[in-house]
Amino acid sequence: MIQRALVALAAGLTFTLAHAQDINFGIISTESTQNLKADWQPLLDDMEKQTGLKVKAFFAPDYAGIIEGMRFNKVQVAWLGNKSAMEAVDRANGEVFAQMVNADGTQGYYSHFVVHKDSPLTSLDDVIKNGKSLSFGNGDPNSTSGFLVPGYYVFAKNKIDAKTHFKTVRSANHETNALAAANKQVDVAVTNSETMGKLQDRQPEKAQAIRIIWTSPLIPLDPLVLNKGVPEATKQKIKTFFVNYAKTDAREKAIVMQLSKLSGFKASSNDQLIPIRQLDLFGKRNKIESDGTLSDADKKAQIAAIDQQLSALN
Repeated sequence: MIQRALVALAAGLTFTLAHAQDINFGIISTESTQNLKADWQPLLDDMEKQTGLKVKAFFAPDYAGIIEGMRFNKVQVAWLGNKSAMEAVDRANGEVFAQMVNADGTQGYYSHFVVHKDSPLTSLDDVIKNGKSLSFGNGDPNSTSGFLVPGYYVFAKNKIDAKTHFKTVRSANHETNALAAANKQVDVAVTNSETMGKLQDRQPEKAQAIRIIWTSPLIPLDPLVLNKGVPEATKQKIKTFFVNYAKTDAREKAIVMQLSKLSGFKASSNDQLIPIRQLDLFGKRNKIESDGTLSDADKKAQIAAIDQQLSALN
């Protein structure tokens, strides 16, 4: 009886340890799952071989699905944008541990407003002036380049509410928005420079049908985020893998180049998110300042609270 109990206990411990080594890697929905899987699976296969962990790609229809997956420990590691990483850190037990590095040495990427090449729209001013007659392809609410950056630089700074400024608004991922502009399904859409580069490689005729009419300031490259509940030894395996990946091996270099024209990854931390937090707070501050429904006292109190948060970040 005791021997059987010990065998059962050992089997249970073995199962628990094996299960603890299973890693779901969350991948944000910047484009079709088919494309994302093709880009990421070779790296995840290498991660599995080099760490001894069982690694499985985790996809969701939107950014929130990855964040919630991490919150409920269904996602242990994730590639996220800075805005979604901020959400994961604040409410899903996440911590930034690495950052992508561009192959050309640049430190970031850009948000774009794009139109069809034959569109009469030639500038951001045209979009602002003619909004009521235009259809707009907005980004995912948790996207840095698709939502946060244009939300501040285009809409908040011009005291515009995107939901009411346009004739129609629809939200989609970067690839879908770019294709919608190319196919004349929307008048103007937000996408980013990484997606434009991939479109040029995969569907050059669609890329040539698009014209960029607005480019944002430089956005810090995307972070990788770990669930803080992952055992420390497993964290170290994951961190070591990414920091060392594609440093010398030619095949690995080709894999990260396919991802987003990267040279690899470097160590990072939650401090990477400070400029994004500032941007988010500036956007909220501008929105409060232009809100005609608030009393002067409420407006003053809310702005003071945001200024206090900004001061703490500085």
